[in-house]
Amino acid sequence: MSKVCILATNGFEQSELFKPKENLENAGIETEVVSIESGEIKAWDQDDWGKTIKVDKTLDEVKSCEGYDALMIPGGQINPDLLRVDDRAVALVREFDMAGKPIAAICHAPWMLIEAGIVEGKTATCYKSIRTDLKNAGANVVDTECAQDGNLITSRNPDDIPAFSEALIARVKEKVTENA
Repeated sequence: MSKVCILATNGFEQSELFKPKENLENAGIETEVVSIESGEIKAWDQDDWGKTIKVDKTLDEVKSCEGYDALMIPGGQINPDLLRVDDRAVALVREFDMAGKPIAAICHAPWMLIEAGIVEGKTATCYKSIRTDLKNAGANVVDTECAQDGNLITSRNPDDIPAFSEALIARVKEKVTENA
Protein backbone atom coordinates (compact mmCIF):
# COMPACT_ATOMS: atom_id res chain seq x y z
CA MET A 1 0.00 0.00 0.00
CA SER A 2 1.17 3.53 -0.77
CA LYS A 3 1.93 5.86 2.12
CA VAL A 4 2.09 9.67 2.31
CA CYS A 5 3.92 11.51 5.07
CA ILE A 6 1.93 14.56 6.22
CA LEU A 7 4.34 17.00 7.85
CA ALA A 8 2.53 19.35 10.24
CA THR A 9 2.59 21.00 13.63
CA ASN A 10 0.31 23.22 15.69
CA GLY A 11 -1.32 25.90 13.58
CA PHE A 12 -1.81 23.93 10.35
CA GLU A 13 -4.78 25.16 8.30
CA GLN A 14 -7.55 22.73 9.26
CA SER A 15 -9.05 22.16 5.82
CA GLU A 16 -5.61 21.82 4.19
CA LEU A 17 -4.74 18.78 6.29
CA PHE A 18 -8.04 17.06 6.96
CA LYS A 19 -9.54 17.22 3.45
CA PRO A 20 -6.46 16.08 1.44
CA LYS A 21 -5.85 13.36 4.07
CA GLU A 22 -9.42 12.15 3.60
CA ASN A 23 -9.06 12.28 -0.20
CA LEU A 24 -5.82 10.28 -0.07
CA GLU A 25 -7.34 7.65 2.21
CA ASN A 26 -10.46 7.40 0.03
CA ALA A 27 -8.10 6.67 -2.88
CA GLY A 28 -6.57 3.78 -0.93
CA ILE A 29 -3.42 5.64 0.13
CA GLU A 30 -2.27 5.39 3.73
CA THR A 31 -1.31 8.60 5.53
CA GLU A 32 0.89 9.27 8.53
CA VAL A 33 0.96 12.56 10.41
CA VAL A 34 4.54 13.44 11.36
CA SER A 35 5.28 16.38 13.64
CA ILE A 36 7.97 18.02 15.70
CA GLU A 37 5.96 17.06 18.79
CA SER A 38 4.13 13.96 19.96
CA GLY A 39 0.53 13.50 21.06
CA GLU A 40 -1.90 15.76 19.23
CA ILE A 41 -1.51 18.94 17.22
CA LYS A 42 -4.14 21.63 16.86
CA ALA A 43 -5.46 23.16 13.66
CA TRP A 44 -6.09 26.79 12.88
CA ASP A 45 -9.55 27.14 11.33
CA GLN A 46 -9.83 30.46 9.47
CA ASP A 47 -9.71 32.84 12.46
CA ASP A 48 -9.49 30.65 15.56
CA TRP A 49 -8.14 27.34 16.84
CA GLY A 50 -9.86 24.29 15.40
CA LYS A 51 -9.78 20.51 15.70
CA THR A 52 -6.88 18.39 16.87
CA ILE A 53 -5.32 15.42 15.13
CA LYS A 54 -3.22 12.58 16.51
CA VAL A 55 0.46 12.58 15.61
CA ASP A 56 1.50 9.17 14.28
CA LYS A 57 5.25 9.77 14.53
CA THR A 58 7.59 12.53 15.59
CA LEU A 59 10.35 13.77 13.31
CA ASP A 60 12.83 12.07 15.64
CA GLU A 61 11.16 8.73 14.85
CA VAL A 62 11.33 9.29 11.08
CA LYS A 63 14.93 8.57 10.12
CA SER A 64 14.47 9.17 6.37
CA CYS A 65 11.91 9.37 3.58
CA GLU A 66 12.13 5.57 3.15
CA GLY A 67 8.78 3.89 3.53
CA TYR A 68 6.91 6.89 2.14
CA ASP A 69 5.83 7.49 -1.44
CA ALA A 70 5.25 11.25 -1.07
CA LEU A 71 5.29 14.20 1.31
CA MET A 72 2.36 16.56 1.90
CA ILE A 73 2.68 19.84 3.79
CA PRO A 74 -0.49 21.72 4.74
CA GLY A 75 -0.37 25.49 4.98
CA GLY A 76 -1.70 28.11 7.28
CA GLN A 77 0.71 30.82 8.39
CA ILE A 78 1.73 29.20 11.66
CA ASN A 79 2.48 25.63 10.55
CA PRO A 80 5.18 26.20 7.91
CA ASP A 81 6.64 29.12 9.84
CA LEU A 82 7.30 26.84 12.84
CA LEU A 83 8.47 23.94 10.67
CA ARG A 84 10.94 25.95 8.58
CA VAL A 85 13.07 26.75 11.62
CA ASP A 86 13.31 23.07 12.55
CA ASP A 87 16.47 21.60 10.98
CA ARG A 88 15.10 18.04 10.89
CA ALA A 89 11.86 19.15 9.16
CA VAL A 90 13.84 21.02 6.50
CA ALA A 91 16.20 18.08 6.07
CA LEU A 92 13.24 15.73 5.55
CA VAL A 93 11.91 17.95 2.75
CA ARG A 94 15.35 17.86 1.11
CA GLU A 95 15.48 14.05 1.46
CA PHE A 96 12.14 13.66 -0.33
CA ASP A 97 13.40 15.99 -3.06
CA MET A 98 16.73 14.18 -3.50
CA ALA A 99 14.82 10.89 -3.74
CA GLY A 100 12.62 12.39 -6.48
CA LYS A 101 9.48 11.67 -4.46
CA PRO A 102 6.43 13.92 -4.87
CA ILE A 103 6.24 16.87 -2.48
CA ALA A 104 2.87 18.63 -2.25
CA ALA A 105 2.68 22.02 -0.51
CA ILE A 106 -0.39 24.25 -0.27
CA CYS A 107 -1.00 27.87 0.79
CA HIS A 108 1.95 29.05 2.96
CA ALA A 109 3.62 25.60 2.91
CA PRO A 110 5.91 26.53 -0.02
CA TRP A 111 7.89 28.39 2.67
CA MET A 112 9.22 24.91 3.50
CA LEU A 113 10.26 24.38 -0.13
CA ILE A 114 12.02 27.76 -0.09
CA GLU A 115 13.80 26.94 3.19
CA ALA A 116 14.89 23.57 1.76
CA GLY A 117 16.33 25.36 -1.29
CA ILE A 118 14.40 23.30 -3.84
CA VAL A 119 12.32 25.85 -5.79
CA GLU A 120 14.92 27.60 -7.93
CA GLY A 121 13.97 27.26 -11.60
CA LYS A 122 10.70 25.49 -10.75
CA THR A 123 7.19 26.64 -11.61
CA ALA A 124 5.11 26.91 -8.44
CA THR A 125 2.16 28.65 -6.85
CA CYS A 126 1.28 29.62 -3.28
CA TYR A 127 -0.86 31.92 -1.17
CA LYS A 128 -0.71 35.45 -2.55
CA SER A 129 1.10 36.95 0.47
CA ILE A 130 4.20 34.77 -0.05
CA ARG A 131 4.47 34.97 -3.85
CA THR A 132 7.34 37.46 -3.55
CA ASP A 133 9.18 35.03 -1.24
CA LEU A 134 8.76 32.25 -3.80
CA LYS A 135 9.88 34.54 -6.64
CA ASN A 136 12.91 35.73 -4.66
CA ALA A 137 13.88 32.08 -4.13
CA GLY A 138 14.11 31.69 -7.90
CA ALA A 139 10.76 30.07 -8.70
CA ASN A 140 8.61 30.88 -11.70
CA VAL A 141 5.45 31.90 -9.80
CA VAL A 142 2.06 31.31 -11.40
CA ASP A 143 -1.46 32.04 -10.18
CA THR A 144 -3.21 28.74 -10.81
CA GLU A 145 -5.06 26.25 -8.63
CA CYS A 146 -2.33 23.65 -8.96
CA ALA A 147 1.18 23.91 -10.38
CA GLN A 148 3.27 20.83 -11.04
CA ASP A 149 6.94 20.89 -11.92
CA GLY A 150 9.06 17.79 -11.57
CA ASN A 151 8.28 16.29 -8.18
CA LEU A 152 6.73 19.50 -6.79
CA ILE A 153 2.97 20.04 -6.52
CA THR A 154 1.80 23.40 -5.19
CA SER A 155 -1.55 25.09 -4.67
CA ARG A 156 -2.74 28.49 -3.45
CA ASN A 157 -5.47 28.04 -0.81
CA PRO A 158 -8.29 25.82 0.52
CA ASP A 159 -10.38 26.43 -2.62
CA ASP A 160 -7.69 24.52 -4.55
CA ILE A 161 -7.86 21.37 -2.38
CA PRO A 162 -9.73 19.27 -4.99
CA ALA A 163 -7.07 19.93 -7.69
CA PHE A 164 -4.26 19.65 -5.12
CA SER A 165 -5.54 16.27 -3.87
CA GLU A 166 -6.15 14.97 -7.38
CA ALA A 167 -2.61 15.86 -8.47
CA LEU A 168 -1.03 14.27 -5.39
CA ILE A 169 -3.08 11.08 -5.70
CA ALA A 170 -2.19 10.79 -9.40
CA ARG A 171 1.53 11.29 -8.70
CA VAL A 172 1.57 8.74 -5.85
CA LYS A 173 -0.16 6.15 -8.01
CA GLU A 174 2.20 6.95 -10.91
CA LYS A 175 5.25 6.61 -8.65
CA VAL A 176 4.05 3.29 -7.26
CA THR A 177 3.47 2.00 -10.81
CA GLU A 178 7.00 3.09 -11.82
CA ASN A 179 8.48 1.21 -8.88
CA ALA A 180 6.42 -1.97 -9.40
